[in-house]
Amino acid sequence: MRSQQSGILQRWLPQIALVVLTMIWGVTWVIVKQGLSMAPPFAFAAERCFFGAIAVGVILKLMGKPIRLRGLGPTMGIAFAQVSCFMAFQSWALTEGGAGKTAVLIFTMPIWTLLMAWPILGERVRGTQWLAAASTLGGLLLIIKPWNFDGGLFGKFLGVMAAMSWAVGTIIVKRYRSQLPEDLLELTFWQMILGSVPLIVLATIVPERATQWSLQYVGILAFVSVISLSFCWLLWMYILDRLPAWEAGLSVLGTPVVAILSSRWIMDESFSLIEISGILLIACGLALLSFLGWLASRRGDAMT
Repeated sequence: MRSQQSGILQRWLPQIALVVLTMIWGVTWVIVKQGLSMAPPFAFAAERCFFGAIAVGVILKLMGKPIRLRGLGPTMGIAFAQVSCFMAFQSWALTEGGAGKTAVLIFTMPIWTLLMAWPILGERVRGTQWLAAASTLGGLLLIIKPWNFDGGLFGKFLGVMAAMSWAVGTIIVKRYRSQLPEDLLELTFWQMILGSVPLIVLATIVPERATQWSLQYVGILAFVSVISLSFCWLLWMYILDRLPAWEAGLSVLGTPVVAILSSRWIMDESFSLIEISGILLIACGLALLSFLGWLASRRGDAMT
């Protein structure tokens, strides 16, 4: 009986890990929003990256893995796009808008990746993928409401820029994957180290208010650096090793949902009917894109 229970647990462990990852990454948006009430955006982004890199480096050492830099050029490109620009735009967007809405805007990244991959990688957008793109971009318009100039348009623009930065980093990874470190955690370490340098420079030269250091702020910084970054990347590696990519990608759908619910519950963030409609359209577009990935993986399995 005990061995049977152990077998059931082992079978469901990757799905449990995916739920835990989604919950942590979703709540992180609210915690980052709270941290930004005590620190300016660029300084907070730099601190998150720097201490996160140290935590990842410690994990690599404890696991006995080498820390070697491969593919300096591509790694620097990923670090600048996916860490420096993404973190800067994300933190800035969260100072201008709510955690839930910002999370939804930033998690449109898969659609921007899809559209950028066409001219850059030659991966054509085909058939139903256009429907997924149209649904997501339509939802994006309903949330941004570009016709409403009094509705915090700048913060929404920053959220979209963060999503595009993330997408550019993803494109670089896809294009130069053979030149990059094979270990995902090793790549994370180097992109965090290299990506923190421009953020530190930015935090130094841009006039900002001083960080309000306190036990609460240290706790927030520890959570977003050690738990949300280092621990969650370990979970992500475990999930990718045991689940199909399309199933692991479902966390992209779950994270903004958790962010919306937690921001509504903890920070009392409100959503208008038109914004809810936009969120549902984005969710439908990303769900369709995930479903198409599942179909493609099934066809690939059938051909092998």
